[in-house]
Amino acid sequence: MAKQSVDPRPISPHLEIWRWHATMASSIFHRATGVGNYIGAIFLTLWLVLLAAGPDAYGAFEALMAGPLGLLVKLVLFLFTLSLIYHLINGVRHLVWDAGKGFEPKFANTASMAIIIASILVTVAIWLLSGGLI
Repeated sequence: MAKQSVDPRPISPHLEIWRWHATMASSIFHRATGVGNYIGAIFLTLWLVLLAAGPDAYGAFEALMAGPLGLLVKLVLFLFTLSLIYHLINGVRHLVWDAGKGFEPKFANTASMAIIIASILVTVAIWLLSGGLI
């Protein structure tokens, strides 16, 4: 049997090797918010079905919101809104990238941080204007 040499180098770049930066995190957040939006859309559809089913069915949702779990549901709705807004704003950046612009590392990192901050600010503004945070 032939002796196999052990090469200590990794086969491909790994998370331990790369230094994290905002663009990497932004890419991961974009994928995660895409999955979160998909799951949130399912729950939004269930809510619309309850709404369409009549006052008795929708009353179950209103009872849930009035109970102790209502705060948790509001938190989940806030995070769903944040996910939607982040994915939307970051999607615009992907359109800019599709045009071949914005790939300079310094600009890409700055844009990533700006997108995260803008997403939080827009989400809070939406909730404040809707009366949801009060």
